Amino acid sequence: MRTIIRTCPKCGAEIFSDAPEGLCSRCVLKAALNVFPHAVATGDDGGSPKDVQAAEVSAARDRKAACAAELLGELGDYELLEEIGRGGQGVVFRARQKSLNRIVALKVIRLGQWASKAHLRRFRLEAEAAARLEHPGIVPIHDVGERDGSCYFSMKFVEGGQLDEIARSATADSSGGERRPMPIRRAAELIAKIARTVHYAHEHGILHRDIKPGNILLDAKGEPHLTDFGLARLVESESSVTQTLDVLGTPSYMAPEQASGNNAAVSSVTDVYGLGAVLYQLLTGQPPFAGGATYETIKLLLDTEPRQPRLLNPKIDRDLSTICLKCLEKDPKRRYMSALALAEDLERWLQHEPIQARHSGIFTRATKWVRRNPSIAVMAAMLLTLVVPLVVIVWKSELTRQPVATGIAVLPFENLSEQKENASFADGVQDDILTKLAKIGDLKVISRTSVMEYRGKRNLRQIGNDLRVSHVLEGSVRKSGTHLRLNAQLIDTRTDTHVWAEEYDRDLNDLFAIQSEIAERVAERLKAKLSAREKASVEEKPTEDLVAYDFYVRAVSLIYNAQLPTLANSVDRSEAVDLLNKAVARDPNFFLAYCQLAFAHDLIYQQEIDHTPARLDLAKAAIDSAFRLRPDSGEAHLAPLEADPRCRLQPG
Repeated sequence: MRTIIRTCPKCGAEIFSDAPEGLCSRCVLKAALNVFPHAVATGDDGGSPKDVQAAEVSAARDRKAACAAELLGELGDYELLEEIGRGGQGVVFRARQKSLNRIVALKVIRLGQWASKAHLRRFRLEAEAAARLEHPGIVPIHDVGERDGSCYFSMKFVEGGQLDEIARSATADSSGGERRPMPIRRAAELIAKIARTVHYAHEHGILHRDIKPGNILLDAKGEPHLTDFGLARLVESESSVTQTLDVLGTPSYMAPEQASGNNAAVSSVTDVYGLGAVLYQLLTGQPPFAGGATYETIKLLLDTEPRQPRLLNPKIDRDLSTICLKCLEKDPKRRYMSALALAEDLERWLQHEPIQARHSGIFTRATKWVRRNPSIAVMAAMLLTLVVPLVVIVWKSELTRQPVATGIAVLPFENLSEQKENASFADGVQDDILTKLAKIGDLKVISRTSVMEYRGKRNLRQIGNDLRVSHVLEGSVRKSGTHLRLNAQLIDTRTDTHVWAEEYDRDLNDLFAIQSEIAERVAERLKAKLSAREKASVEEKPTEDLVAYDFYVRAVSLIYNAQLPTLANSVDRSEAVDLLNKAVARDPNFFLAYCQLAFAHDLIYQQEIDHTPARLDLAKAAIDSAFRLRPDSGEAHLAPLEADPRCRLQPG
């Protein structure tokens, strides 16, 4: 076949007869840049356009406005009402479909002068394939068409906005817009739902390959919807111009195999990477990689590891950080094998269950680092030979300070009730669970006095080291009338991971049964054996009278506050005595109330508020009543603990 050399009608350069629209490659590229001013000016990669001069940015904005003004009007059956989005590959309008009189979202892919028949055929086939997806989390495609070299498709119009815009407006600071993370559980819930949506598409043979916050829409109810399914393939062709524009898209969310142009390696786990990149941004407020220019971002993506999310947001726990980083592994084989596996692990995390992902160990991270820094690794190995002996010495010195295998501290439970006076009720729940655990001989339980100073603190590893325990139990209580919602979580302080968690939504009358169940579950997880006597003691109710119990927990809170230097002067000890007297008056068999009453009288005597023999007689009378009820009480298990109030007095 002969190739005829002609001249370009725009610039006069020599061209070949098979050039698109008779233009030279230079003019084709120039036309491409005019069609996609936003992608070129910003890189659309989540970074800042440092490499674009102010004049160029202004010109790009002018071209964008001119393009929008030109397109507004009508396109076939559609009346274009307003531009609602723009990316590197097209413009999205809110439009009215005249024939059906409905509002839709219309995306126009402006291939323009380099559109070939192959482009149009491939666009239609892949759009039709995506249109067959019927899922509540996928924005449905209504219609596909082409007019004057501009491909378009219409979709359901989602009343809401793009995830990145919503996250930016919801988390911007008062000074003008610096991104901060969205609430952690909200981020995990969103990605879990989107991952299940992506898995549905994979089951139907369609990859997304452009998962990013801009392609995730939130409706009026906050539910996520994924758009542009399968259409990222449109920009893959033999045209080097089109492939370049693809790279100028959103590399901050591209998997390494995409950024390097290895299309043969693109698979379902490529979308898993995109999900992980979006999760990373929601958790930390920034994408995993973002350079000043597009090529810098791609270099970071290919050559470096993402920063630990916990370094950017300390509120992220180790398990969620592990899930996120597993998605972002450069080796596709090390990622989740499917979007479903990712969704299920996020749901385990949300339910406080152990996750399946394994945290990258020291050896794995070291291997990656050595591959990137071979010369420094040699020097590090030489230094290691000097450091190892010192580490051994330190390790041996710390060996005796390791936490007791079954040691546990019950931290103050958080009061989530609208009535702040219910704080004493939450403290009472904590105290009763602690008391039940202390009845188990195989457990070492830290006293309430020792754990109260850790109220509101979240560094569980430090708490474990301070108290010399391997586990902590924390939780929250919400009391509303006769309804009770109680959450409890057992955490290994050595690894900062959840061992067990449960949420109870019950009637208030079930309170004591819930406390007993929590104690038994904790003992089971810590492999502590319960004798028949211990089990019966754990399951025993302190009282049958909930009103008496309310008096009791309010009094206990006052007694403990009276021992704190910062609150002692503001606490009325006599009020605690009155409350406990009311408790035993309602239930004369309330053993724990007698113990606390004895301690309250003793406290008043010891603090010289009433340093008289009569006060000691009142204390002795209360403790005698307690021991008449239970001469061989299992409370003796509390004796080794720090100054527990029920162990300070002995019967006369």
